[in-house]
Amino acid sequence: MTHGAAAHASTLIFGLSQLWVATTLFVVAYLVIMSDKLNRAIVALLGAGLVILLGVGSQHEAVAGVDFNTLGLLLGMMLIVNITRRSGLFQYVAIWAAKKVDARPWGILLMMSIVTAVFSAFLDNVTTVLLTVPVTLLITDELKVKPYPYLFAQIITSRSRSCGARRSCRRSSTTYRSWRR
Repeated sequence: MTHGAAAHASTLIFGLSQLWVATTLFVVAYLVIMSDKLNRAIVALLGAGLVILLGVGSQHEAVAGVDFNTLGLLLGMMLIVNITRRSGLFQYVAIWAAKKVDARPWGILLMMSIVTAVFSAFLDNVTTVLLTVPVTLLITDELKVKPYPYLFAQIITSRSRSCGARRSCRRSSTTYRSWRR
């Protein structure tokens, strides 16, 4: 086979271009994930495997697309979160904050925002929200109030507080730049 014929053969899979095969795999994987019949991780790995097996991308390209720094950061945060969650630290602080304001809704909104801001100074903002939201939902359920204002306040406070630290904002913009590549 000549070089031109090999290049043409590599761009066609089942008579379709690589673009159409990749798009079809993406849409099918997305629909299966939305149906929630299979675990998302399994669907994502199967889709990635099919991309490599069908020749749309090489294994080298797939490994080069993985940001191991981000995976390391997420793994470290998950370990910290798991250990501190099991210790009950977050529940203790949230319940302490609710008791300090005599379980008044506005006071809880303010205190949970402050707790979120303090935790966000030490942890990633997503991790902070994932840790404080279950406690907020528990408190709002007990008080029989809608959780949305509390959740929005926590999300906004977490993000604004993490940007208060220059290093965190620099990390976010660096991550964003690496995604754009």
